[in-house]
Amino acid sequence: MEQLITKTRLENGLQIQLKEIHSSPIISSWVWYRVGSRNETPGITGISHWVEHMQFKGTRQFPPGVMDKIISREGGMWNAFTFLDWTTFLETMPADKIDIALKLESDRMVNSVYDPAEVASERTVIISEREGNENEPMFQLGEAVQKTAFSNHPYHYEIIGEMADLKTMQRDDLYNYYQKYYIPSNAVLAIAGDFNTDEMLVKINGYFAGLPSSKPAIPVVTPEPAASSAQLVEVSGPGETVFVQIAYHAPEAKHPDFFPFTVLDSLLTGPSGLNMFGGGGISNKTSRLYQKLVESQLAVGVHGGLSATIDPYLYETTMTIHPEHKPEEAIKAFDEEIDKVLQHVVTDAEIQRAIKQARALFVYGAENITNQGFWLGYSEMFSDYSWFTEYLDRLSKVRPDDMLRVARKYLIDQNRVVGIYRPTAAKGM
Repeated sequence: MEQLITKTRLENGLQIQLKEIHSSPIISSWVWYRVGSRNETPGITGISHWVEHMQFKGTRQFPPGVMDKIISREGGMWNAFTFLDWTTFLETMPADKIDIALKLESDRMVNSVYDPAEVASERTVIISEREGNENEPMFQLGEAVQKTAFSNHPYHYEIIGEMADLKTMQRDDLYNYYQKYYIPSNAVLAIAGDFNTDEMLVKINGYFAGLPSSKPAIPVVTPEPAASSAQLVEVSGPGETVFVQIAYHAPEAKHPDFFPFTVLDSLLTGPSGLNMFGGGGISNKTSRLYQKLVESQLAVGVHGGLSATIDPYLYETTMTIHPEHKPEEAIKAFDEEIDKVLQHVVTDAEIQRAIKQARALFVYGAENITNQGFWLGYSEMFSDYSWFTEYLDRLSKVRPDDMLRVARKYLIDQNRVVGIYRPTAAKGM
């Protein structure tokens, strides 16, 4: 993918990424902040997610509810997301209405109010969200696996945070965190769509250049030591379905092993998209673990995923166990299939198909203007835009020996956590 973008930086440190796309009269604008649960410490877990919510609670210029009505009236959409390494806010608007988004984001970068009543109201909302998650088997299982996999690194915590912290954090904790991280020098403004670059730069300078500058805070992150033994964690709770999640410690996005691992993921469970907006879903029925587990009716579903992160994270495979089988049977079959890969009982045709499917899903996930805006900023959170533009070429260069080396390096017992969710309603499981 040819890198036809304009990249610059304002004097206050705000990084600008612009990409003209004249296929439709639409512009997608994203503000990315380099802050997520990776920045959190015990006592304030979940604060990044909560601050994201508070950014919709208004400024003096745009009181609560005003912007939602304006954006809806003009035919636009807006949203926000918090992840391990970042928080992002987006608006996709008709091209002639993009000033609305720019004016809003420049204002709430520095002028969000954090009214105590709104903080209290949102506490109730987020605690309710956490309580709802705790009734979901996959949340319980995923949280248990994540906490077991990381003992030192802040990836230990779920993005929504610990219940005890959600009950005790105060308005000033949130506001101070906002002031610390929501600053121009810690942000990327990424805009894709139907505009003239010179004219857009004038607009951006008008809205953002006057915002105060300060040095970005650098989080102190404790590295996770290499795993020394396999770990098993079991969770029980409501429901009737048994789930298994097997998580291997995996490389960060900038590591040379990431792309061979992406092909390995495609081979084992089918390609997984990195773009939150997806696009052009590809069936995983040709994948190794689908054929091994689902076609034999040991599981009714299997999927995997590899995340692009700053620090090493996890490669997770989740199985929904067939009601007539036990999780241990599915784990045994899983291990048999992994052993075949480690012994290189894989054809070149399978590997080429895995590469082709991974490439196709990536292309589908970069088709529309909103997705293009996403990639402009997202890739900067853990690498730079060349990571996106060189993605397809790097996949194409993966060779069978590369994938085998990565499989033998990471898919080993001592590098994994096995989690089992046993519902209390499923007797004898």
